[in-house]
Amino acid sequence: MPREATTPEQAVPAATAQAAVAEEQKYLDVVYARLDELRAAYRRRLAEVRRGGPSGSPQNRSERDAFAAHYEDTVARLDHVENRLVFGRLDLRGGRDPRYVGRIGMSDAEHDQLLIDWRAPSARPFYQATAAHPGDVVRRRHLMTRARTVVGVEDELLDHAHLDEDVADGLTGEGALFAAMSAAREGRMSDIVATIQSEQDAVIRSPLDGVLVVQGGPGTGKTAVALHRAAYLLYAHRERLERSGVLLVGPSRVFLRYIEQVLPSLGETDVVATTMAELLPGTTATAPERAEVAEVKGRTTMAHVLGRAVRALQRVPGEVQELDVEGVTLHLRPEDVRTAMARARRSGLPHNQARETFALTILDTLVREYAAARGNDGDDPEDRAWLREDVRTARDVRRAVNLCWMPTTAHGLLERLYARPDLLAPHARGLSPRDRELLRREKGSPWTVADVPLLDELAELLGHHEQAESARAAAEARLQAAEEVRYAQEAITSQGLGMGMVSAEMLAERFAATGPRLTTAERAAADRTWTYGHVVVDEAQELSPMAWRALLRRCPSRSMTVVGDLAQRSGHRPARSWEEVLGAAGSEHVREAVLTVSYRTPATVMDTATAVMTALGAEPAYPVRAARDLPDSLATTRAEPAELAAVTAAVLRDELAALDAGAGRGAGRVAVIVPPGSERAVGAALLAEHDLREALTSGHGDPLGARVAVVDPVEAKGLEYDVVVLAEPAAVLEGGTGDLYVAMTRPTRRLHVVHSADLPAGFPSGA
Repeated sequence: MPREATTPEQAVPAATAQAAVAEEQKYLDVVYARLDELRAAYRRRLAEVRRGGPSGSPQNRSERDAFAAHYEDTVARLDHVENRLVFGRLDLRGGRDPRYVGRIGMSDAEHDQLLIDWRAPSARPFYQATAAHPGDVVRRRHLMTRARTVVGVEDELLDHAHLDEDVADGLTGEGALFAAMSAAREGRMSDIVATIQSEQDAVIRSPLDGVLVVQGGPGTGKTAVALHRAAYLLYAHRERLERSGVLLVGPSRVFLRYIEQVLPSLGETDVVATTMAELLPGTTATAPERAEVAEVKGRTTMAHVLGRAVRALQRVPGEVQELDVEGVTLHLRPEDVRTAMARARRSGLPHNQARETFALTILDTLVREYAAARGNDGDDPEDRAWLREDVRTARDVRRAVNLCWMPTTAHGLLERLYARPDLLAPHARGLSPRDRELLRREKGSPWTVADVPLLDELAELLGHHEQAESARAAAEARLQAAEEVRYAQEAITSQGLGMGMVSAEMLAERFAATGPRLTTAERAAADRTWTYGHVVVDEAQELSPMAWRALLRRCPSRSMTVVGDLAQRSGHRPARSWEEVLGAAGSEHVREAVLTVSYRTPATVMDTATAVMTALGAEPAYPVRAARDLPDSLATTRAEPAELAAVTAAVLRDELAALDAGAGRGAGRVAVIVPPGSERAVGAALLAEHDLREALTSGHGDPLGARVAVVDPVEAKGLEYDVVVLAEPAAVLEGGTGDLYVAMTRPTRRLHVVHSADLPAGFPSGA
């Protein structure tokens, strides 16, 4: 929320402002000089380790790899904090030295503190102190910097009783928060570390344990808070989380690219960021799917369906089976199969791994019968070995064991269940005939996002399939080898290695001798069974109960940060509570926090969006107030249906011109938000306008890079733009009230609605 006013606005002499800037510039120069020293030192150490090569004992190589990893990570961290390294200063009672707050902690060569990490307990007053409760803080100063230059400072005087005459002449003016809100968007999210507000800080520093649900309306900083919380937890619980890692789940790959700069800028690079579509290693889920089909797949009922389907792979024959082994007829009896099954199930192993216990038990029974038929008591170890080999390799035996306990893969079984209604029906209690029909699809159909939690459930029940895993591992090894050769070739070219006597293949083989050095994040991302120390979920209101089962499986400690907004949920099944949304996670130790201030959306737009939701019977459960308003932030233009495309182009042209005038030529981002399914048609119509083509194609296919993006409400979720042109809101509403709410609340400056149909209820009269 906006900072509390502590002093009335007052004119500040230019000389005072210049002196403050000059003072802070001197300190900034010292901090950046130390940063450069540290970078150079760690790069020298890294070069020394790399020169050592892969020779020596395994222990020496392991130690060298550990040092190299540490130096590489440190250099990367120091590189990423270059921008706005120092952003705050606290002046404290008692004449103590000022306390500078920045992205990382830093000391000089004599180990005196230069900079306090924003996550440290001693930095908390920078975010929490107020005029009513200043604590030891006399003055809080915000430093505005560009590259390595101080361009402005802003002071908040919190404790007048302890101010001297110089401090009383402190600066006021536009706060760092409002400056950040007013800045033109650049297509990527930036961190808010310099402008974290009190209610946000309380969430960020909340305890690690349990499920923390952060409910927040549009623009309240939910995503930023979640990312800063991940960085804070990695700082405060480094030892615990460094071993297990943190998993970040976002709604789309575009969204993850939108936020990808935030955590590195906060000094953290070792977080696994993924989507539900990519949660299962080796599985690509990109196919679209109807909402009604996804809803069926997302029900908890599907866990029971899949459990019964796996159990059905364990079959007891209805009668005695006769098996030929080297001309001897052996008998596989139902009671022997039941005994072997009971023993295998008691192992507690997944289906494919428990099969070994089942097969060995059956084999022992058949070997005894075979030995008796051969007139051999089987006591001699050598005799028993060849008898066992005869039985094990017999075609009839292998076939019978497989029919009784069929090994399979998650992908293979789910594909068969979808393609064969007769196979699905016996296990589908809880699903109606229409539900089963919705699930039906042909073999070979591409996977969808809703399939991933089902595949994950089956993978947990089945365990790995040795042959399938071996094939996948071989394919991954080939790709890894090719990547290592490519990297080696780049090293030879850029560094002049080998003097023409060493090939890329030779260099790659040499360095592979030490084994690949994988970070915790890389190891975790490649391992389906990896369990994380903490999980962060954004746009959590969209996840199904089956998706929550998959995430809980990855976090046995149940330490999660879940952020979202019930009012922004897509579709026509509104959620009444987070307990309903969370499924199995809702039964854990859950606590809720609410963010109440929108820093993005102007008040006029926010109030209109709330009025529309209320009129549609979907009033947000948690009121949100905007931190600011802007003149002319809401406009509507009506067009005849045949002229809608032309009018939209004209409106877009005007909005781009206004953005040029207000933010600078070519600055800022604009979204044309359209009803789902019409993106291509609208995009093509706008591209036909010659003067709009550059703005639409400036991203070269990257929706985050283009100055103008044509998206539907789902694609716009979690993103923000300077200006939104919303086309035909009545049609957007067909996707659910949440979609319209999302579309209306993306802009930081202006919402311009273009429509031919009547506007939904709640818009201002005359609009």
